[in-house]
Amino acid sequence: MTLKTKALIYNFIGFALLFVIIRIVAEKFTNLSGFWLPLTAAVVASILAPKFQAVRTNEGEKIFMKWLFIKGVKEIK
Repeated sequence: MTLKTKALIYNFIGFALLFVIIRIVAEKFTNLSGFWLPLTAAVVASILAPKFQAVRTNEGEKIFMKWLFIKGVKEIK
């Protein structure tokens, strides 16, 4: 599996986990209904989810992560 594929999977897992958690919390504590509930969860999850990217460097290809709650960019692999 290439690092680009791993970065894509990490992006999906991060988004999906936050989407499910935010949807459950929003359903329980707000009066949103219909398509507003998943739309709100998707927007909030896309803002809060960490972003992963595979980058080719001099040492080889590496995965980097940027997140709203972490300052700067962190090397994963």
